[in-house]
Amino acid sequence: MRQCYIAGNWKMHKTRPQSADLAKELVAALKDGSNKYLVAPSFTNLEAVAAVIKGTNIRLGAQNCACEEEGAHTGEVSVLQLKDLGVQTIILGHSERRHSYKEDDALINKKLKLALKHGFEVILCIGELLEEREAGKANAVCETQTVQGLAGVSEAELANVVIAYEPVWAIGTGKTATPEDAEAVHAFVRGLIAKQYSQAAADKIVIQYGGSVKPDNAAELMAKENIDGALVGGASLKTETFAPIAKWNAK
Repeated sequence: MRQCYIAGNWKMHKTRPQSADLAKELVAALKDGSNKYLVAPSFTNLEAVAAVIKGTNIRLGAQNCACEEEGAHTGEVSVLQLKDLGVQTIILGHSERRHSYKEDDALINKKLKLALKHGFEVILCIGELLEEREAGKANAVCETQTVQGLAGVSEAELANVVIAYEPVWAIGTGKTATPEDAEAVHAFVRGLIAKQYSQAAADKIVIQYGGSVKPDNAAELMAKENIDGALVGGASLKTETFAPIAKWNAK
């Protein structure tokens, strides 16, 4: 039985005090929750949030990492620095990194393998553009991003990988894939894992949905057989919208 996993990606929002305040509210709101939880604040707020959530049921996530351990890489943040701050999980391949910052599958794969090498859990984001979905290429795009993103990753290492399906056209737009459309892609990706690794690996891997997840649509999405939680953007910035999603439990 896969545990439902709800992650909040705070993106480039909130100051240190604001992040700490939200973290305190979430610790109180989720202390009796039965799901797996994560918050991913900006790099500058990681230390403040880490101090608040230490010893609670909320994991600390980072929104990205550099593809090298250290060196002359101005403006980058390394896995060594993230580990030092208590980060447990790194989100990689988010559509904003892929499309706004032009990160390709090879770079994302390099980051993913480096993060796994240093003991991090990785949330690997995949998803198609609107024009790709309309052209009937959603599965093909997700297959490429999944297969290339996991290139060189062993089945043992896969135990520390979560996949987040985020149709790009649904992120921050208010549009959401129908539960049926989302379930179809999740089932397809799980099938890819079975082919690339094993049925046992496919049965175990957690696949989240992301893309304008809100309290009023989360339950219908997460009730689907192959949707194992959510990677939440805007709704994760307020306790009153994140907590109802995070505390959902019907499986």
